[in-house]
Amino acid sequence: MSPERIAILVDSCMDVPQEIIDRTGIFSVPITIIYKDREYKDKVEISAQEVYDRLLTEVPRTSLPQTEDLMDAFQRIQDAGYTHVIALTISSALSGTNSVVNMVAEGFPGLTTQVIDTLSIGFGAGTHAVLAADLLARGKSFSRICDLVRESIKASKIYFCLSTLEYLARGGRIGKVSAVLGSLLHIKPIITCNEEGAYVIAAKVRGRAQAIAETIRLAVEEAKKHAQCAVAVIQGDAREEAVRVLEEVKRRITNCKNYIEGTVSPALVVHTGPGLIGISVQALSQQ
Repeated sequence: MSPERIAILVDSCMDVPQEIIDRTGIFSVPITIIYKDREYKDKVEISAQEVYDRLLTEVPRTSLPQTEDLMDAFQRIQDAGYTHVIALTISSALSGTNSVVNMVAEGFPGLTTQVIDTLSIGFGAGTHAVLAADLLARGKSFSRICDLVRESIKASKIYFCLSTLEYLARGGRIGKVSAVLGSLLHIKPIITCNEEGAYVIAAKVRGRAQAIAETIRLAVEEAKKHAQCAVAVIQGDAREEAVRVLEEVKRRITNCKNYIEGTVSPALVVHTGPGLIGISVQALSQQ
């Protein structure tokens, strides 16, 4: 029997840093960002800064990866001689990407494909692709990688706070009334994803400083549940705050195997606006 040749495929909203994509050979398919005048491929034809710069004049919409881009990715994987694909997507409760990837994968019967719902968003989802790449480099089998990644997904968490709820409300992710009341009362909810991968509020505090402090506290408590973990600090147009958060996280989380800094994709900027600070705590197996 020929050995397994395993490719890892992600969508751009998983925010896997380009350096890691280049180093590990992960394949990435862009989400679509839609303005009135034209559509852009996330990270390929538009940057996060360009989205920030245009928010005052237009807030775009986002859509699923284009089918032809997904088909092209699977074709490139097949043409390169891969036999297996581990395709990871952001939460199916937040996007239809998972369903589209499943549909396209069925058109490539020569590839053994597992489509894994990370039940998370941004680099909270992307950490699982990094784990898959690490396990692959360590010689784990296709089925073992899938099993370990799914175990990690069940035990991992992301917490994030925003400067404003306006953009989540525009995208229908939270109620507009809640967003307005939160703004008037200076309430800053810390958001996470539940077991179904949907947004839920983990805590509510008043003010930006308290929100960041509570986000750190929740991440520290989550890390205590695991013998070993990986931690990522993610920011969206909040670089200076993220540097301070990472320093504090390193000081308080001592069972971390790997710290990663990340930025949100242009597509996620559409839904979060500027000022996002997030902390992902990924459970790691001892195996």
